[in-house]
Amino acid sequence: MSQLAPIVETFNWPVRVYWEDTDAGGIVFYANYLKFFERSRTEWLRTKDIHQQALRERTGGMFVVGHADVHYLKSAKLDDELCITTTLTHAGRASMTIFQQAFLQSPAQRVLLCQATIRAGWVNAESLKPERIPAQILDALT
Repeated sequence: MSQLAPIVETFNWPVRVYWEDTDAGGIVFYANYLKFFERSRTEWLRTKDIHQQALRERTGGMFVVGHADVHYLKSAKLDDELCITTTLTHAGRASMTIFQQAFLQSPAQRVLLCQATIRAGWVNAESLKPERIPAQILDALT
């Protein structure tokens, strides 16, 4: 997976692995990395004063994930402290591409566990048809 050059600085969001995040073996269930990535993207948008529910109510539009390319490298375990990163790599008229990584935060180093390239498109919240991202949102993102 190649990472494109970031448009803006990387956002870091801490998360601890809870019992509910793990499978019977005590490791993070693979789909939960997507949940961690979603939460990090949401918190990243909040730092740009983009609140998704208010955005939908104000503009009638919303972001939806259209593609996720995920690579799993190592496993996180119960009680691990992780850092989820979010980096905008492309912002177009109707979609954006975000590169995300999940790192284990150990005292000695950060260990890459999982990474994904996510493409999110802007759609009309009622019809779910693609539309252009409003200019004020694009300005806030970049």
